[in-house]
Amino acid sequence: MSTQPGSEILLLTMGDVCGIGPEVLAAALAEEHDPGLCVVGDVGVMRRALQQVGVQMPVLRVEAPADWSADRSLPPHCLPVWQPEGLPADLLTCPLGQIDARAGAAAARCIEAAVGLIQAGHAAGVVTAPIHKEALHAAGVDFPGHTEMLQALASGQEGLLPVRMMLANEELRTVLVTIHCSLRQAIEQISCANVLQTVRIAEAAMRRFGIAKPRIAVAGLNPHAGEGGLFGDEEILHIAPAIALARAEGIDANGPFAPDTVFMRARHAPGHPGAFDLVVAMTHDHGLIPVKYLGVEQGVNVTLGLPFVRTSPDHGTAFDLAGSGRADPSSMRAAIRMARRLLA
Repeated sequence: MSTQPGSEILLLTMGDVCGIGPEVLAAALAEEHDPGLCVVGDVGVMRRALQQVGVQMPVLRVEAPADWSADRSLPPHCLPVWQPEGLPADLLTCPLGQIDARAGAAAARCIEAAVGLIQAGHAAGVVTAPIHKEALHAAGVDFPGHTEMLQALASGQEGLLPVRMMLANEELRTVLVTIHCSLRQAIEQISCANVLQTVRIAEAAMRRFGIAKPRIAVAGLNPHAGEGGLFGDEEILHIAPAIALARAEGIDANGPFAPDTVFMRARHAPGHPGAFDLVVAMTHDHGLIPVKYLGVEQGVNVTLGLPFVRTSPDHGTAFDLAGSGRADPSSMRAAIRMARRLLA
């Protein structure tokens, strides 16, 4: 691991305070015992979260990120929290399990502050607890999700960085060509250039995971991958040409395969080694349903293409569980451990 100042620090944003984000963070950090972790959030909210999950652990308010990123003398078995300026002062009054603009504003501010710390060299990556898109919208934050917000924050004046969403667990990895948009818009965004760019980003990510020659399956868009043009021509016009160009670059990309069977072929299960290391899917639900069906408790969302590591648990704010202390922290723990693996 790099020994540059801040290179070992992993930030964790608290997410929407009306959901389960603070609770799964508190439960996960009670077991991780990693001195390089620090929550970016509200001190009072994190104290309440520890009580909600029944964990007795002191909260240490971190005052100066420039100091603690170089000084590893934090007390043992405490929950360090850096509370950025600009958070609403009354977050503990936000009703649990409901959409609240204050919660959306706080979630966005924590993300912005975390990226600022990373860009200043005080941290190397971020794990984000779930946010609620309607709460963001209520707060006037014009992003449909984490991926787009992080993309904008990380990009310069030259234009937006090309980023992609990957969802992964121990059995299956999938990377999406299109993410948070309507299905009609997603179909309009399928182009040879977008598919090729996704394959390139996916291949680079797999090499970062230590796979020297990743085997990439590319799913089609239409039923039966278009059946030779009978059910649509996107495979002929856009997807197959992108695969050919990727292969010409030395990338082991194959397809397009029928979306209803390719994930079964790629799945790594006991006694069933997968035929591929990763599947590139055209749309959000095509790619995420198979991974989530295998179990959200181990699923991790990774944003590929950013200049820093970003992971997130594979679930939402779960308003119905907020405040109960019953939310499963397994996916959050998996997200933290994957971020650590990517930083190694």
